[in-house]
Amino acid sequence: MQNIKKEKTYKPKPAQFKELRVKHPALLLDFLRENLKDMSRNNIKTILKHKQVAVDGAPITQFDFSLAPGDLVMVSKTRIPEQKTSLPKIIFEDDDLIVIDKPSGLLTIASDKEKTTTAFRIMTEYVQRYNPHARLYVVHRIDRDTSGILMFCKKEDVRNIMQDKWNDIVSKRGYFAIVDGVPKEETKTIRTWLHQTTTQLMYSRFEPDDEGQEAITHYQVKKALKDHAFLDVQIDTGRKNQIRVHLKELGHPIIGDDKYHALTNPIKRLGLHAYALEFQHPITLKKFKFYAELPTLMKQFVSGLAIGNLQEKPRRRKV
Repeated sequence: MQNIKKEKTYKPKPAQFKELRVKHPALLLDFLRENLKDMSRNNIKTILKHKQVAVDGAPITQFDFSLAPGDLVMVSKTRIPEQKTSLPKIIFEDDDLIVIDKPSGLLTIASDKEKTTTAFRIMTEYVQRYNPHARLYVVHRIDRDTSGILMFCKKEDVRNIMQDKWNDIVSKRGYFAIVDGVPKEETKTIRTWLHQTTTQLMYSRFEPDDEGQEAITHYQVKKALKDHAFLDVQIDTGRKNQIRVHLKELGHPIIGDDKYHALTNPIKRLGLHAYALEFQHPITLKKFKFYAELPTLMKQFVSGLAIGNLQEKPRRRKV
């Protein structure tokens, strides 16, 4: 009798995390009891103790930890691994804000593919060293492969002020970019309406429409070689992948940007760095100017452009 091979049936792996979005302010234990009906109070306390619960990617063990609307609570089937990434450089810290120099390759917050290794988690664990109930709030983001200035709020009301009045509070967001080729125009303003494809790619339409997000980017060519240019980029809006999309559509993608069809990758990383953030403090109303030094790989590459001293020295200040 002929043996007939049975076809293997594909069985998807069970999700490692259960994700729960917070809609109303609540304490963590109360929220988990409401959303995990099949678990007893003691079982929930056990998974908290064993670091199986995270808020926006940061493991939390305190049952009375305060949740805010928009938080993403993740419940893991196993203990969430210890963080191995070192603490980024802290540029500024006070009772309301913390500003860091994020390295390239580190996510701002958790994504579908990466749940735990994020700047948000690292900095949350940092503030909780001194106060287990301390927390951070996301006020803006920079892409995983972009390095430079990233700011978090320490209080929900400060976050709300920053988000509601961002365009009034923030006066400058500056980036340095290394691009393929040399733009014909030394300075230019790009204004489009950004859309997203089903594969998460962003693209522009040049006529206003209700579905797109307005995006405004200004650039100035600092120095140029035959095959590359070093740009100072300012943005009026902070849309997803905005600078990368605009420069790619201009015909000069940022080096190392595989997502948006870079031609070269001479420094083995994305050639984009958030070097400046200027804003008025939402509580003290003092004006601050923060700078993040150009990373070594980018600095070595552009040194051939004889760019000289392009920025003020970064500073760390704690009040």
